[in-house]
Amino acid sequence: MAQTEKKGGLLRKSSASKKPLKEKVVLMYDEIFTIEDPSKCNPRFWEELFLMKVNLEYLEGKLEALDGEELMKIKDNINCLFQHCIQALGEEHPIRVVNALQTLCALIRGVHQKNKSTSGFDIINMLVGFDKAELCMKNLMESLDSLLCAEGSESLKSLCLKLLLCLVTVTDNISQNTILEYVMINSIFEAILQILSSPLSRREHGYDAVVLLALLVNYRKYESVNPYIVKLSIVDDEATLNGMGLVIAQALSEYNRQYKDKEEEHQTGFFSALTNMVGSMFIADHPEMGLMTSPTSPVPTTPVTPLGTTPPSSDVISSAELPLDADVQTSNLLITFLKYSSIVMQDTKDEHRLHSGKLCLIILTCIAEDQYANAFLHDDNMNFRVNLHRMPMRHRKKAADKNLPCRPLVCAVLDLMVEFIVTHMMKEFPMDLYVRCIQIVHKLLCYQKKCRVRLHYTWRELWSALINLLKFLMSNETVLLAKHNIFTLALMVVNLFNMFITYGDTFLPTPSSYDELYYEIIRMHQNFDNLYSMVLRLSTNAGQWKEPASKVTHALVNIRAIINHFNPKIESYAAVNHISQLSEDQVLEVVRSNYDTLTLKLQDGLDQYERYSEQHKEAAFFKELVRSISINVRKNLAFNTLSQELLLKEFSTIS
Repeated sequence: MAQTEKKGGLLRKSSASKKPLKEKVVLMYDEIFTIEDPSKCNPRFWEELFLMKVNLEYLEGKLEALDGEELMKIKDNINCLFQHCIQALGEEHPIRVVNALQTLCALIRGVHQKNKSTSGFDIINMLVGFDKAELCMKNLMESLDSLLCAEGSESLKSLCLKLLLCLVTVTDNISQNTILEYVMINSIFEAILQILSSPLSRREHGYDAVVLLALLVNYRKYESVNPYIVKLSIVDDEATLNGMGLVIAQALSEYNRQYKDKEEEHQTGFFSALTNMVGSMFIADHPEMGLMTSPTSPVPTTPVTPLGTTPPSSDVISSAELPLDADVQTSNLLITFLKYSSIVMQDTKDEHRLHSGKLCLIILTCIAEDQYANAFLHDDNMNFRVNLHRMPMRHRKKAADKNLPCRPLVCAVLDLMVEFIVTHMMKEFPMDLYVRCIQIVHKLLCYQKKCRVRLHYTWRELWSALINLLKFLMSNETVLLAKHNIFTLALMVVNLFNMFITYGDTFLPTPSSYDELYYEIIRMHQNFDNLYSMVLRLSTNAGQWKEPASKVTHALVNIRAIINHFNPKIESYAAVNHISQLSEDQVLEVVRSNYDTLTLKLQDGLDQYERYSEQHKEAAFFKELVRSISINVRKNLAFNTLSQELLLKEFSTIS
């Protein structure tokens, strides 16, 4: 018997002696794409249609192939198909429901492709007609809500979420998607929460549910009251909140795991190549003793797919509990998030990672402002070993993972900030990220000062990083001033030192820590002297930098007082004791014995800060971020994710 091939809805015999035969469902689609009502000749047309296996590719392609005028001619039939799809969602037979859901997906995507440049209004009219839109969309949302909340098939729930994601991402800018007005009025919020609170549903659909919720809460949130934001803000059910956290943690864990795998792969490849190269030096005359060569792997890069757009593999979500890290006894969402942040913040030259890094810093800013989050971060009874990813640099050794101490989580946040400060001093200077970074450190210090938390942290690393940052700003003054107001950042750094000088006795762990602060300022006094010379020069000239530079001049008053007070004392001590170069202990001894004669000015407002506000300062960033997620979600709702094969296996018999 001649073998049958299937392609684009056509059935043709391999002999090619006869005309190609079309699938029945394709013939039925063709009837819909005529001006006549297809049920006139066949009253059972719609009933039969939803028993047929959907040909997504053909239906979408047919819609895309029509021009605007042709599409308007068959608008009544499109409206009719849409309404019958909604009716079929209420059927008892699951195959009809599956086919209706998939047809709706194809319709929405096909009409969107045709109306890319138009608003959501045109898409609503084309799909359902303005006169029936309210009732039809209400019925559609109620049917989807029922299917999501029912005890039934997980495959059906998956398709419902895919359809909702199709609806939400019809336009790149979701706030221009008028279809979402109906999703706001006919809320599916409780259905999404039910998925997240149930371990079984969460494993199957948690990712899609969280992405859907993330998109819905961003719909016109600056212009009007978004009911999803209101409802989300008052959720207090622990199972639901934990479920949401687990889904996010698992997505981040998968990202971290992919990066670690690439990193290890790179190291293995590098050492194999090195071993082979060194080995060949000694055994070149003995080919039979040659070592097996391994191809070198490229330098590891972070996974390029944006977070929130591609679901993690099923094995990552198979566990109901958060996977524990190998290097800690317990883990939590914040640890996973800090590790993720340490990866995406490494390479800010890549635009996607620059935006991801900015988002991470915004989240950490909100955490640093929150009283309860701070209490958790600083809790001395909750210690964790957090292995942050560190950028390889020539002048430092890689830290041994096993030697990491167990400390309160705020130490890991500070480590992350120090790491960023040290590793991003470059010509393409990420000023915005540096400002956020310093703000986070400042807010954490404000909490420590307010609550008198004496954190046992290696503060010297932070002080050294801040001084090196000032040195970088001065060394690259001309290049940086062409693009940035570097005095804003310099003022923030100087005021961090002022915070330590003025209030350090209330939050530094020991009196010797305070002595070490003075030692660092005196040891690196040349940098502060140079900074003062630079800002004095610019503040005395009538130019655009006069005012910002003069603010730094005033802020340096106490640092200069310390340098000018102790330097002569140190020189005198060295002369009296005939020592050419003093040791650290000797300098500290001079510092301790001369505190009483030091006069400092009290500076106001050091422990005050402006609270984070999204609407006024970050609205453009979040609009663009949501836009990119919307585009990626739509791209990733590919044909294979809507494949019927698995679904039909589940519903192989119609009872």
